[in-house]
Amino acid sequence: MLTVLTVVHVLLTISLIGLVLIQRGKGADMGAAFGSGASNTMFGSQGAASFLTRTTGVIATLFFVSSLSLAYMGGQRTERVSVTEVGQVESVPATTETSSAVNEKPDLPVLPE
Repeated sequence: MLTVLTVVHVLLTISLIGLVLIQRGKGADMGAAFGSGASNTMFGSQGAASFLTRTTGVIATLFFVSSLSLAYMGGQRTERVSVTEVGQVESVPATTETSSAVNEKPDLPVLPE
């Protein structure tokens, strides 16, 4: 179920990005309002929202719901593991080469006084 929801979430993300990128901003008509486009208003029309705006709102709502669902499902784990148990790894015995190299002190040159 988590995998299906993740795939749906990614598809919603891609479609939301695409819808936002193909829309025209309201500031795009502002330049035409001062030039030859006398019928345009400075901040665009205040009428009903277009099809793209409504679709973007619906997909954004679905994206929000899928984000909350993923967060909820990610927090619902059946097996609780302590933080200290996660980092424990069985120790591997050191070889003789490794242990002798660690215990030896390097020869340091003696500086003349």
